[in-house]
Amino acid sequence: MEATVTTANSEENTWGGNNEPMGASYGKMMMWFFIVSDALTFSGFLAGYGFSRFKFIETWPLADEVFTHFPFMHGVSAPMYYVALMTFILIFSSVTMVLAVDAGHQMKKNKVILYMFLTIIGGLIFVGSQAWEWKNFIKGEYGAIETTGGSLLQFVDKDGNRVALADFATDLHEERVQLTPDKAKWFMSEGALPSYSVAEVQAGFKAHPELLIRTEVLTAAKQKTVLSREESLSRLSQAHYVVEGANLIRNEYGSKLFADFFFFITGFHGFHVLSGIIINIIIFFNVLIGTYEKRKSYEMVEKVGLYWHFVDLVWVFVFTVFYLV
Repeated sequence: MEATVTTANSEENTWGGNNEPMGASYGKMMMWFFIVSDALTFSGFLAGYGFSRFKFIETWPLADEVFTHFPFMHGVSAPMYYVALMTFILIFSSVTMVLAVDAGHQMKKNKVILYMFLTIIGGLIFVGSQAWEWKNFIKGEYGAIETTGGSLLQFVDKDGNRVALADFATDLHEERVQLTPDKAKWFMSEGALPSYSVAEVQAGFKAHPELLIRTEVLTAAKQKTVLSREESLSRLSQAHYVVEGANLIRNEYGSKLFADFFFFITGFHGFHVLSGIIINIIIFFNVLIGTYEKRKSYEMVEKVGLYWHFVDLVWVFVFTVFYLV
């Protein structure tokens, strides 16, 4: 009498996928698990940013005044133009990634090579653009004054246009010494000295009666509050520190938290993009040497494609929160 052997593989479907949940391979499932967990991480960061922004909405910087640079257009205000270009390049790289995956399904090696190469180039341009944007954000353009109470004072002309410290500060030929551990106690130090001292900014402001001060506080019309000349002189007398650009301690554009979140969230996203580029390069060379052609499967291209699309989707949310809202 013959015995009938029943195995899980032949008789039972696991979620309809024959031991492959939902028809996905183990590798693709693990990539989805990673994407979901990473999405929760980014969600927490963006939720923290949103909470902080609306808590300090009156002093939050205006994106149109912060991100105004464009390569080879020095002195020309182009608010959001370069950020929009960066976003377009990253989204276009997602399109080329889709084409690479589709070519892999059709076992067309040369097309996979072409589209993966274009994806890598798009990623490199985006990361380079982000580094360039960081450089401008850190360097600053106009400069500002921080008062003893921690408020930020910016300088404008009578028409409300921003004026840089370099346009009016007076050179008093002061001898300034940077505070370093060898000149003070071991726990006392400071970064690079600003281009001008507080006294030089105060003297220059007094010598230019057409200048006014605006605070970081927004009006009902979502414009920074501009003080009268008398009020400006009074507030400037409380000056404590000259701020140029942005870092994790000070921010010439407004609330310090804006710079902290900007560096952390865009930096974390940039790290993901850079990781994706490195992985894409590895897969690209495997395609070149015919690894997946021999396996008769380009699933690795599909898996890295999932990660790349996730990175692009996250940027859409980062772009919306930081630059548009």
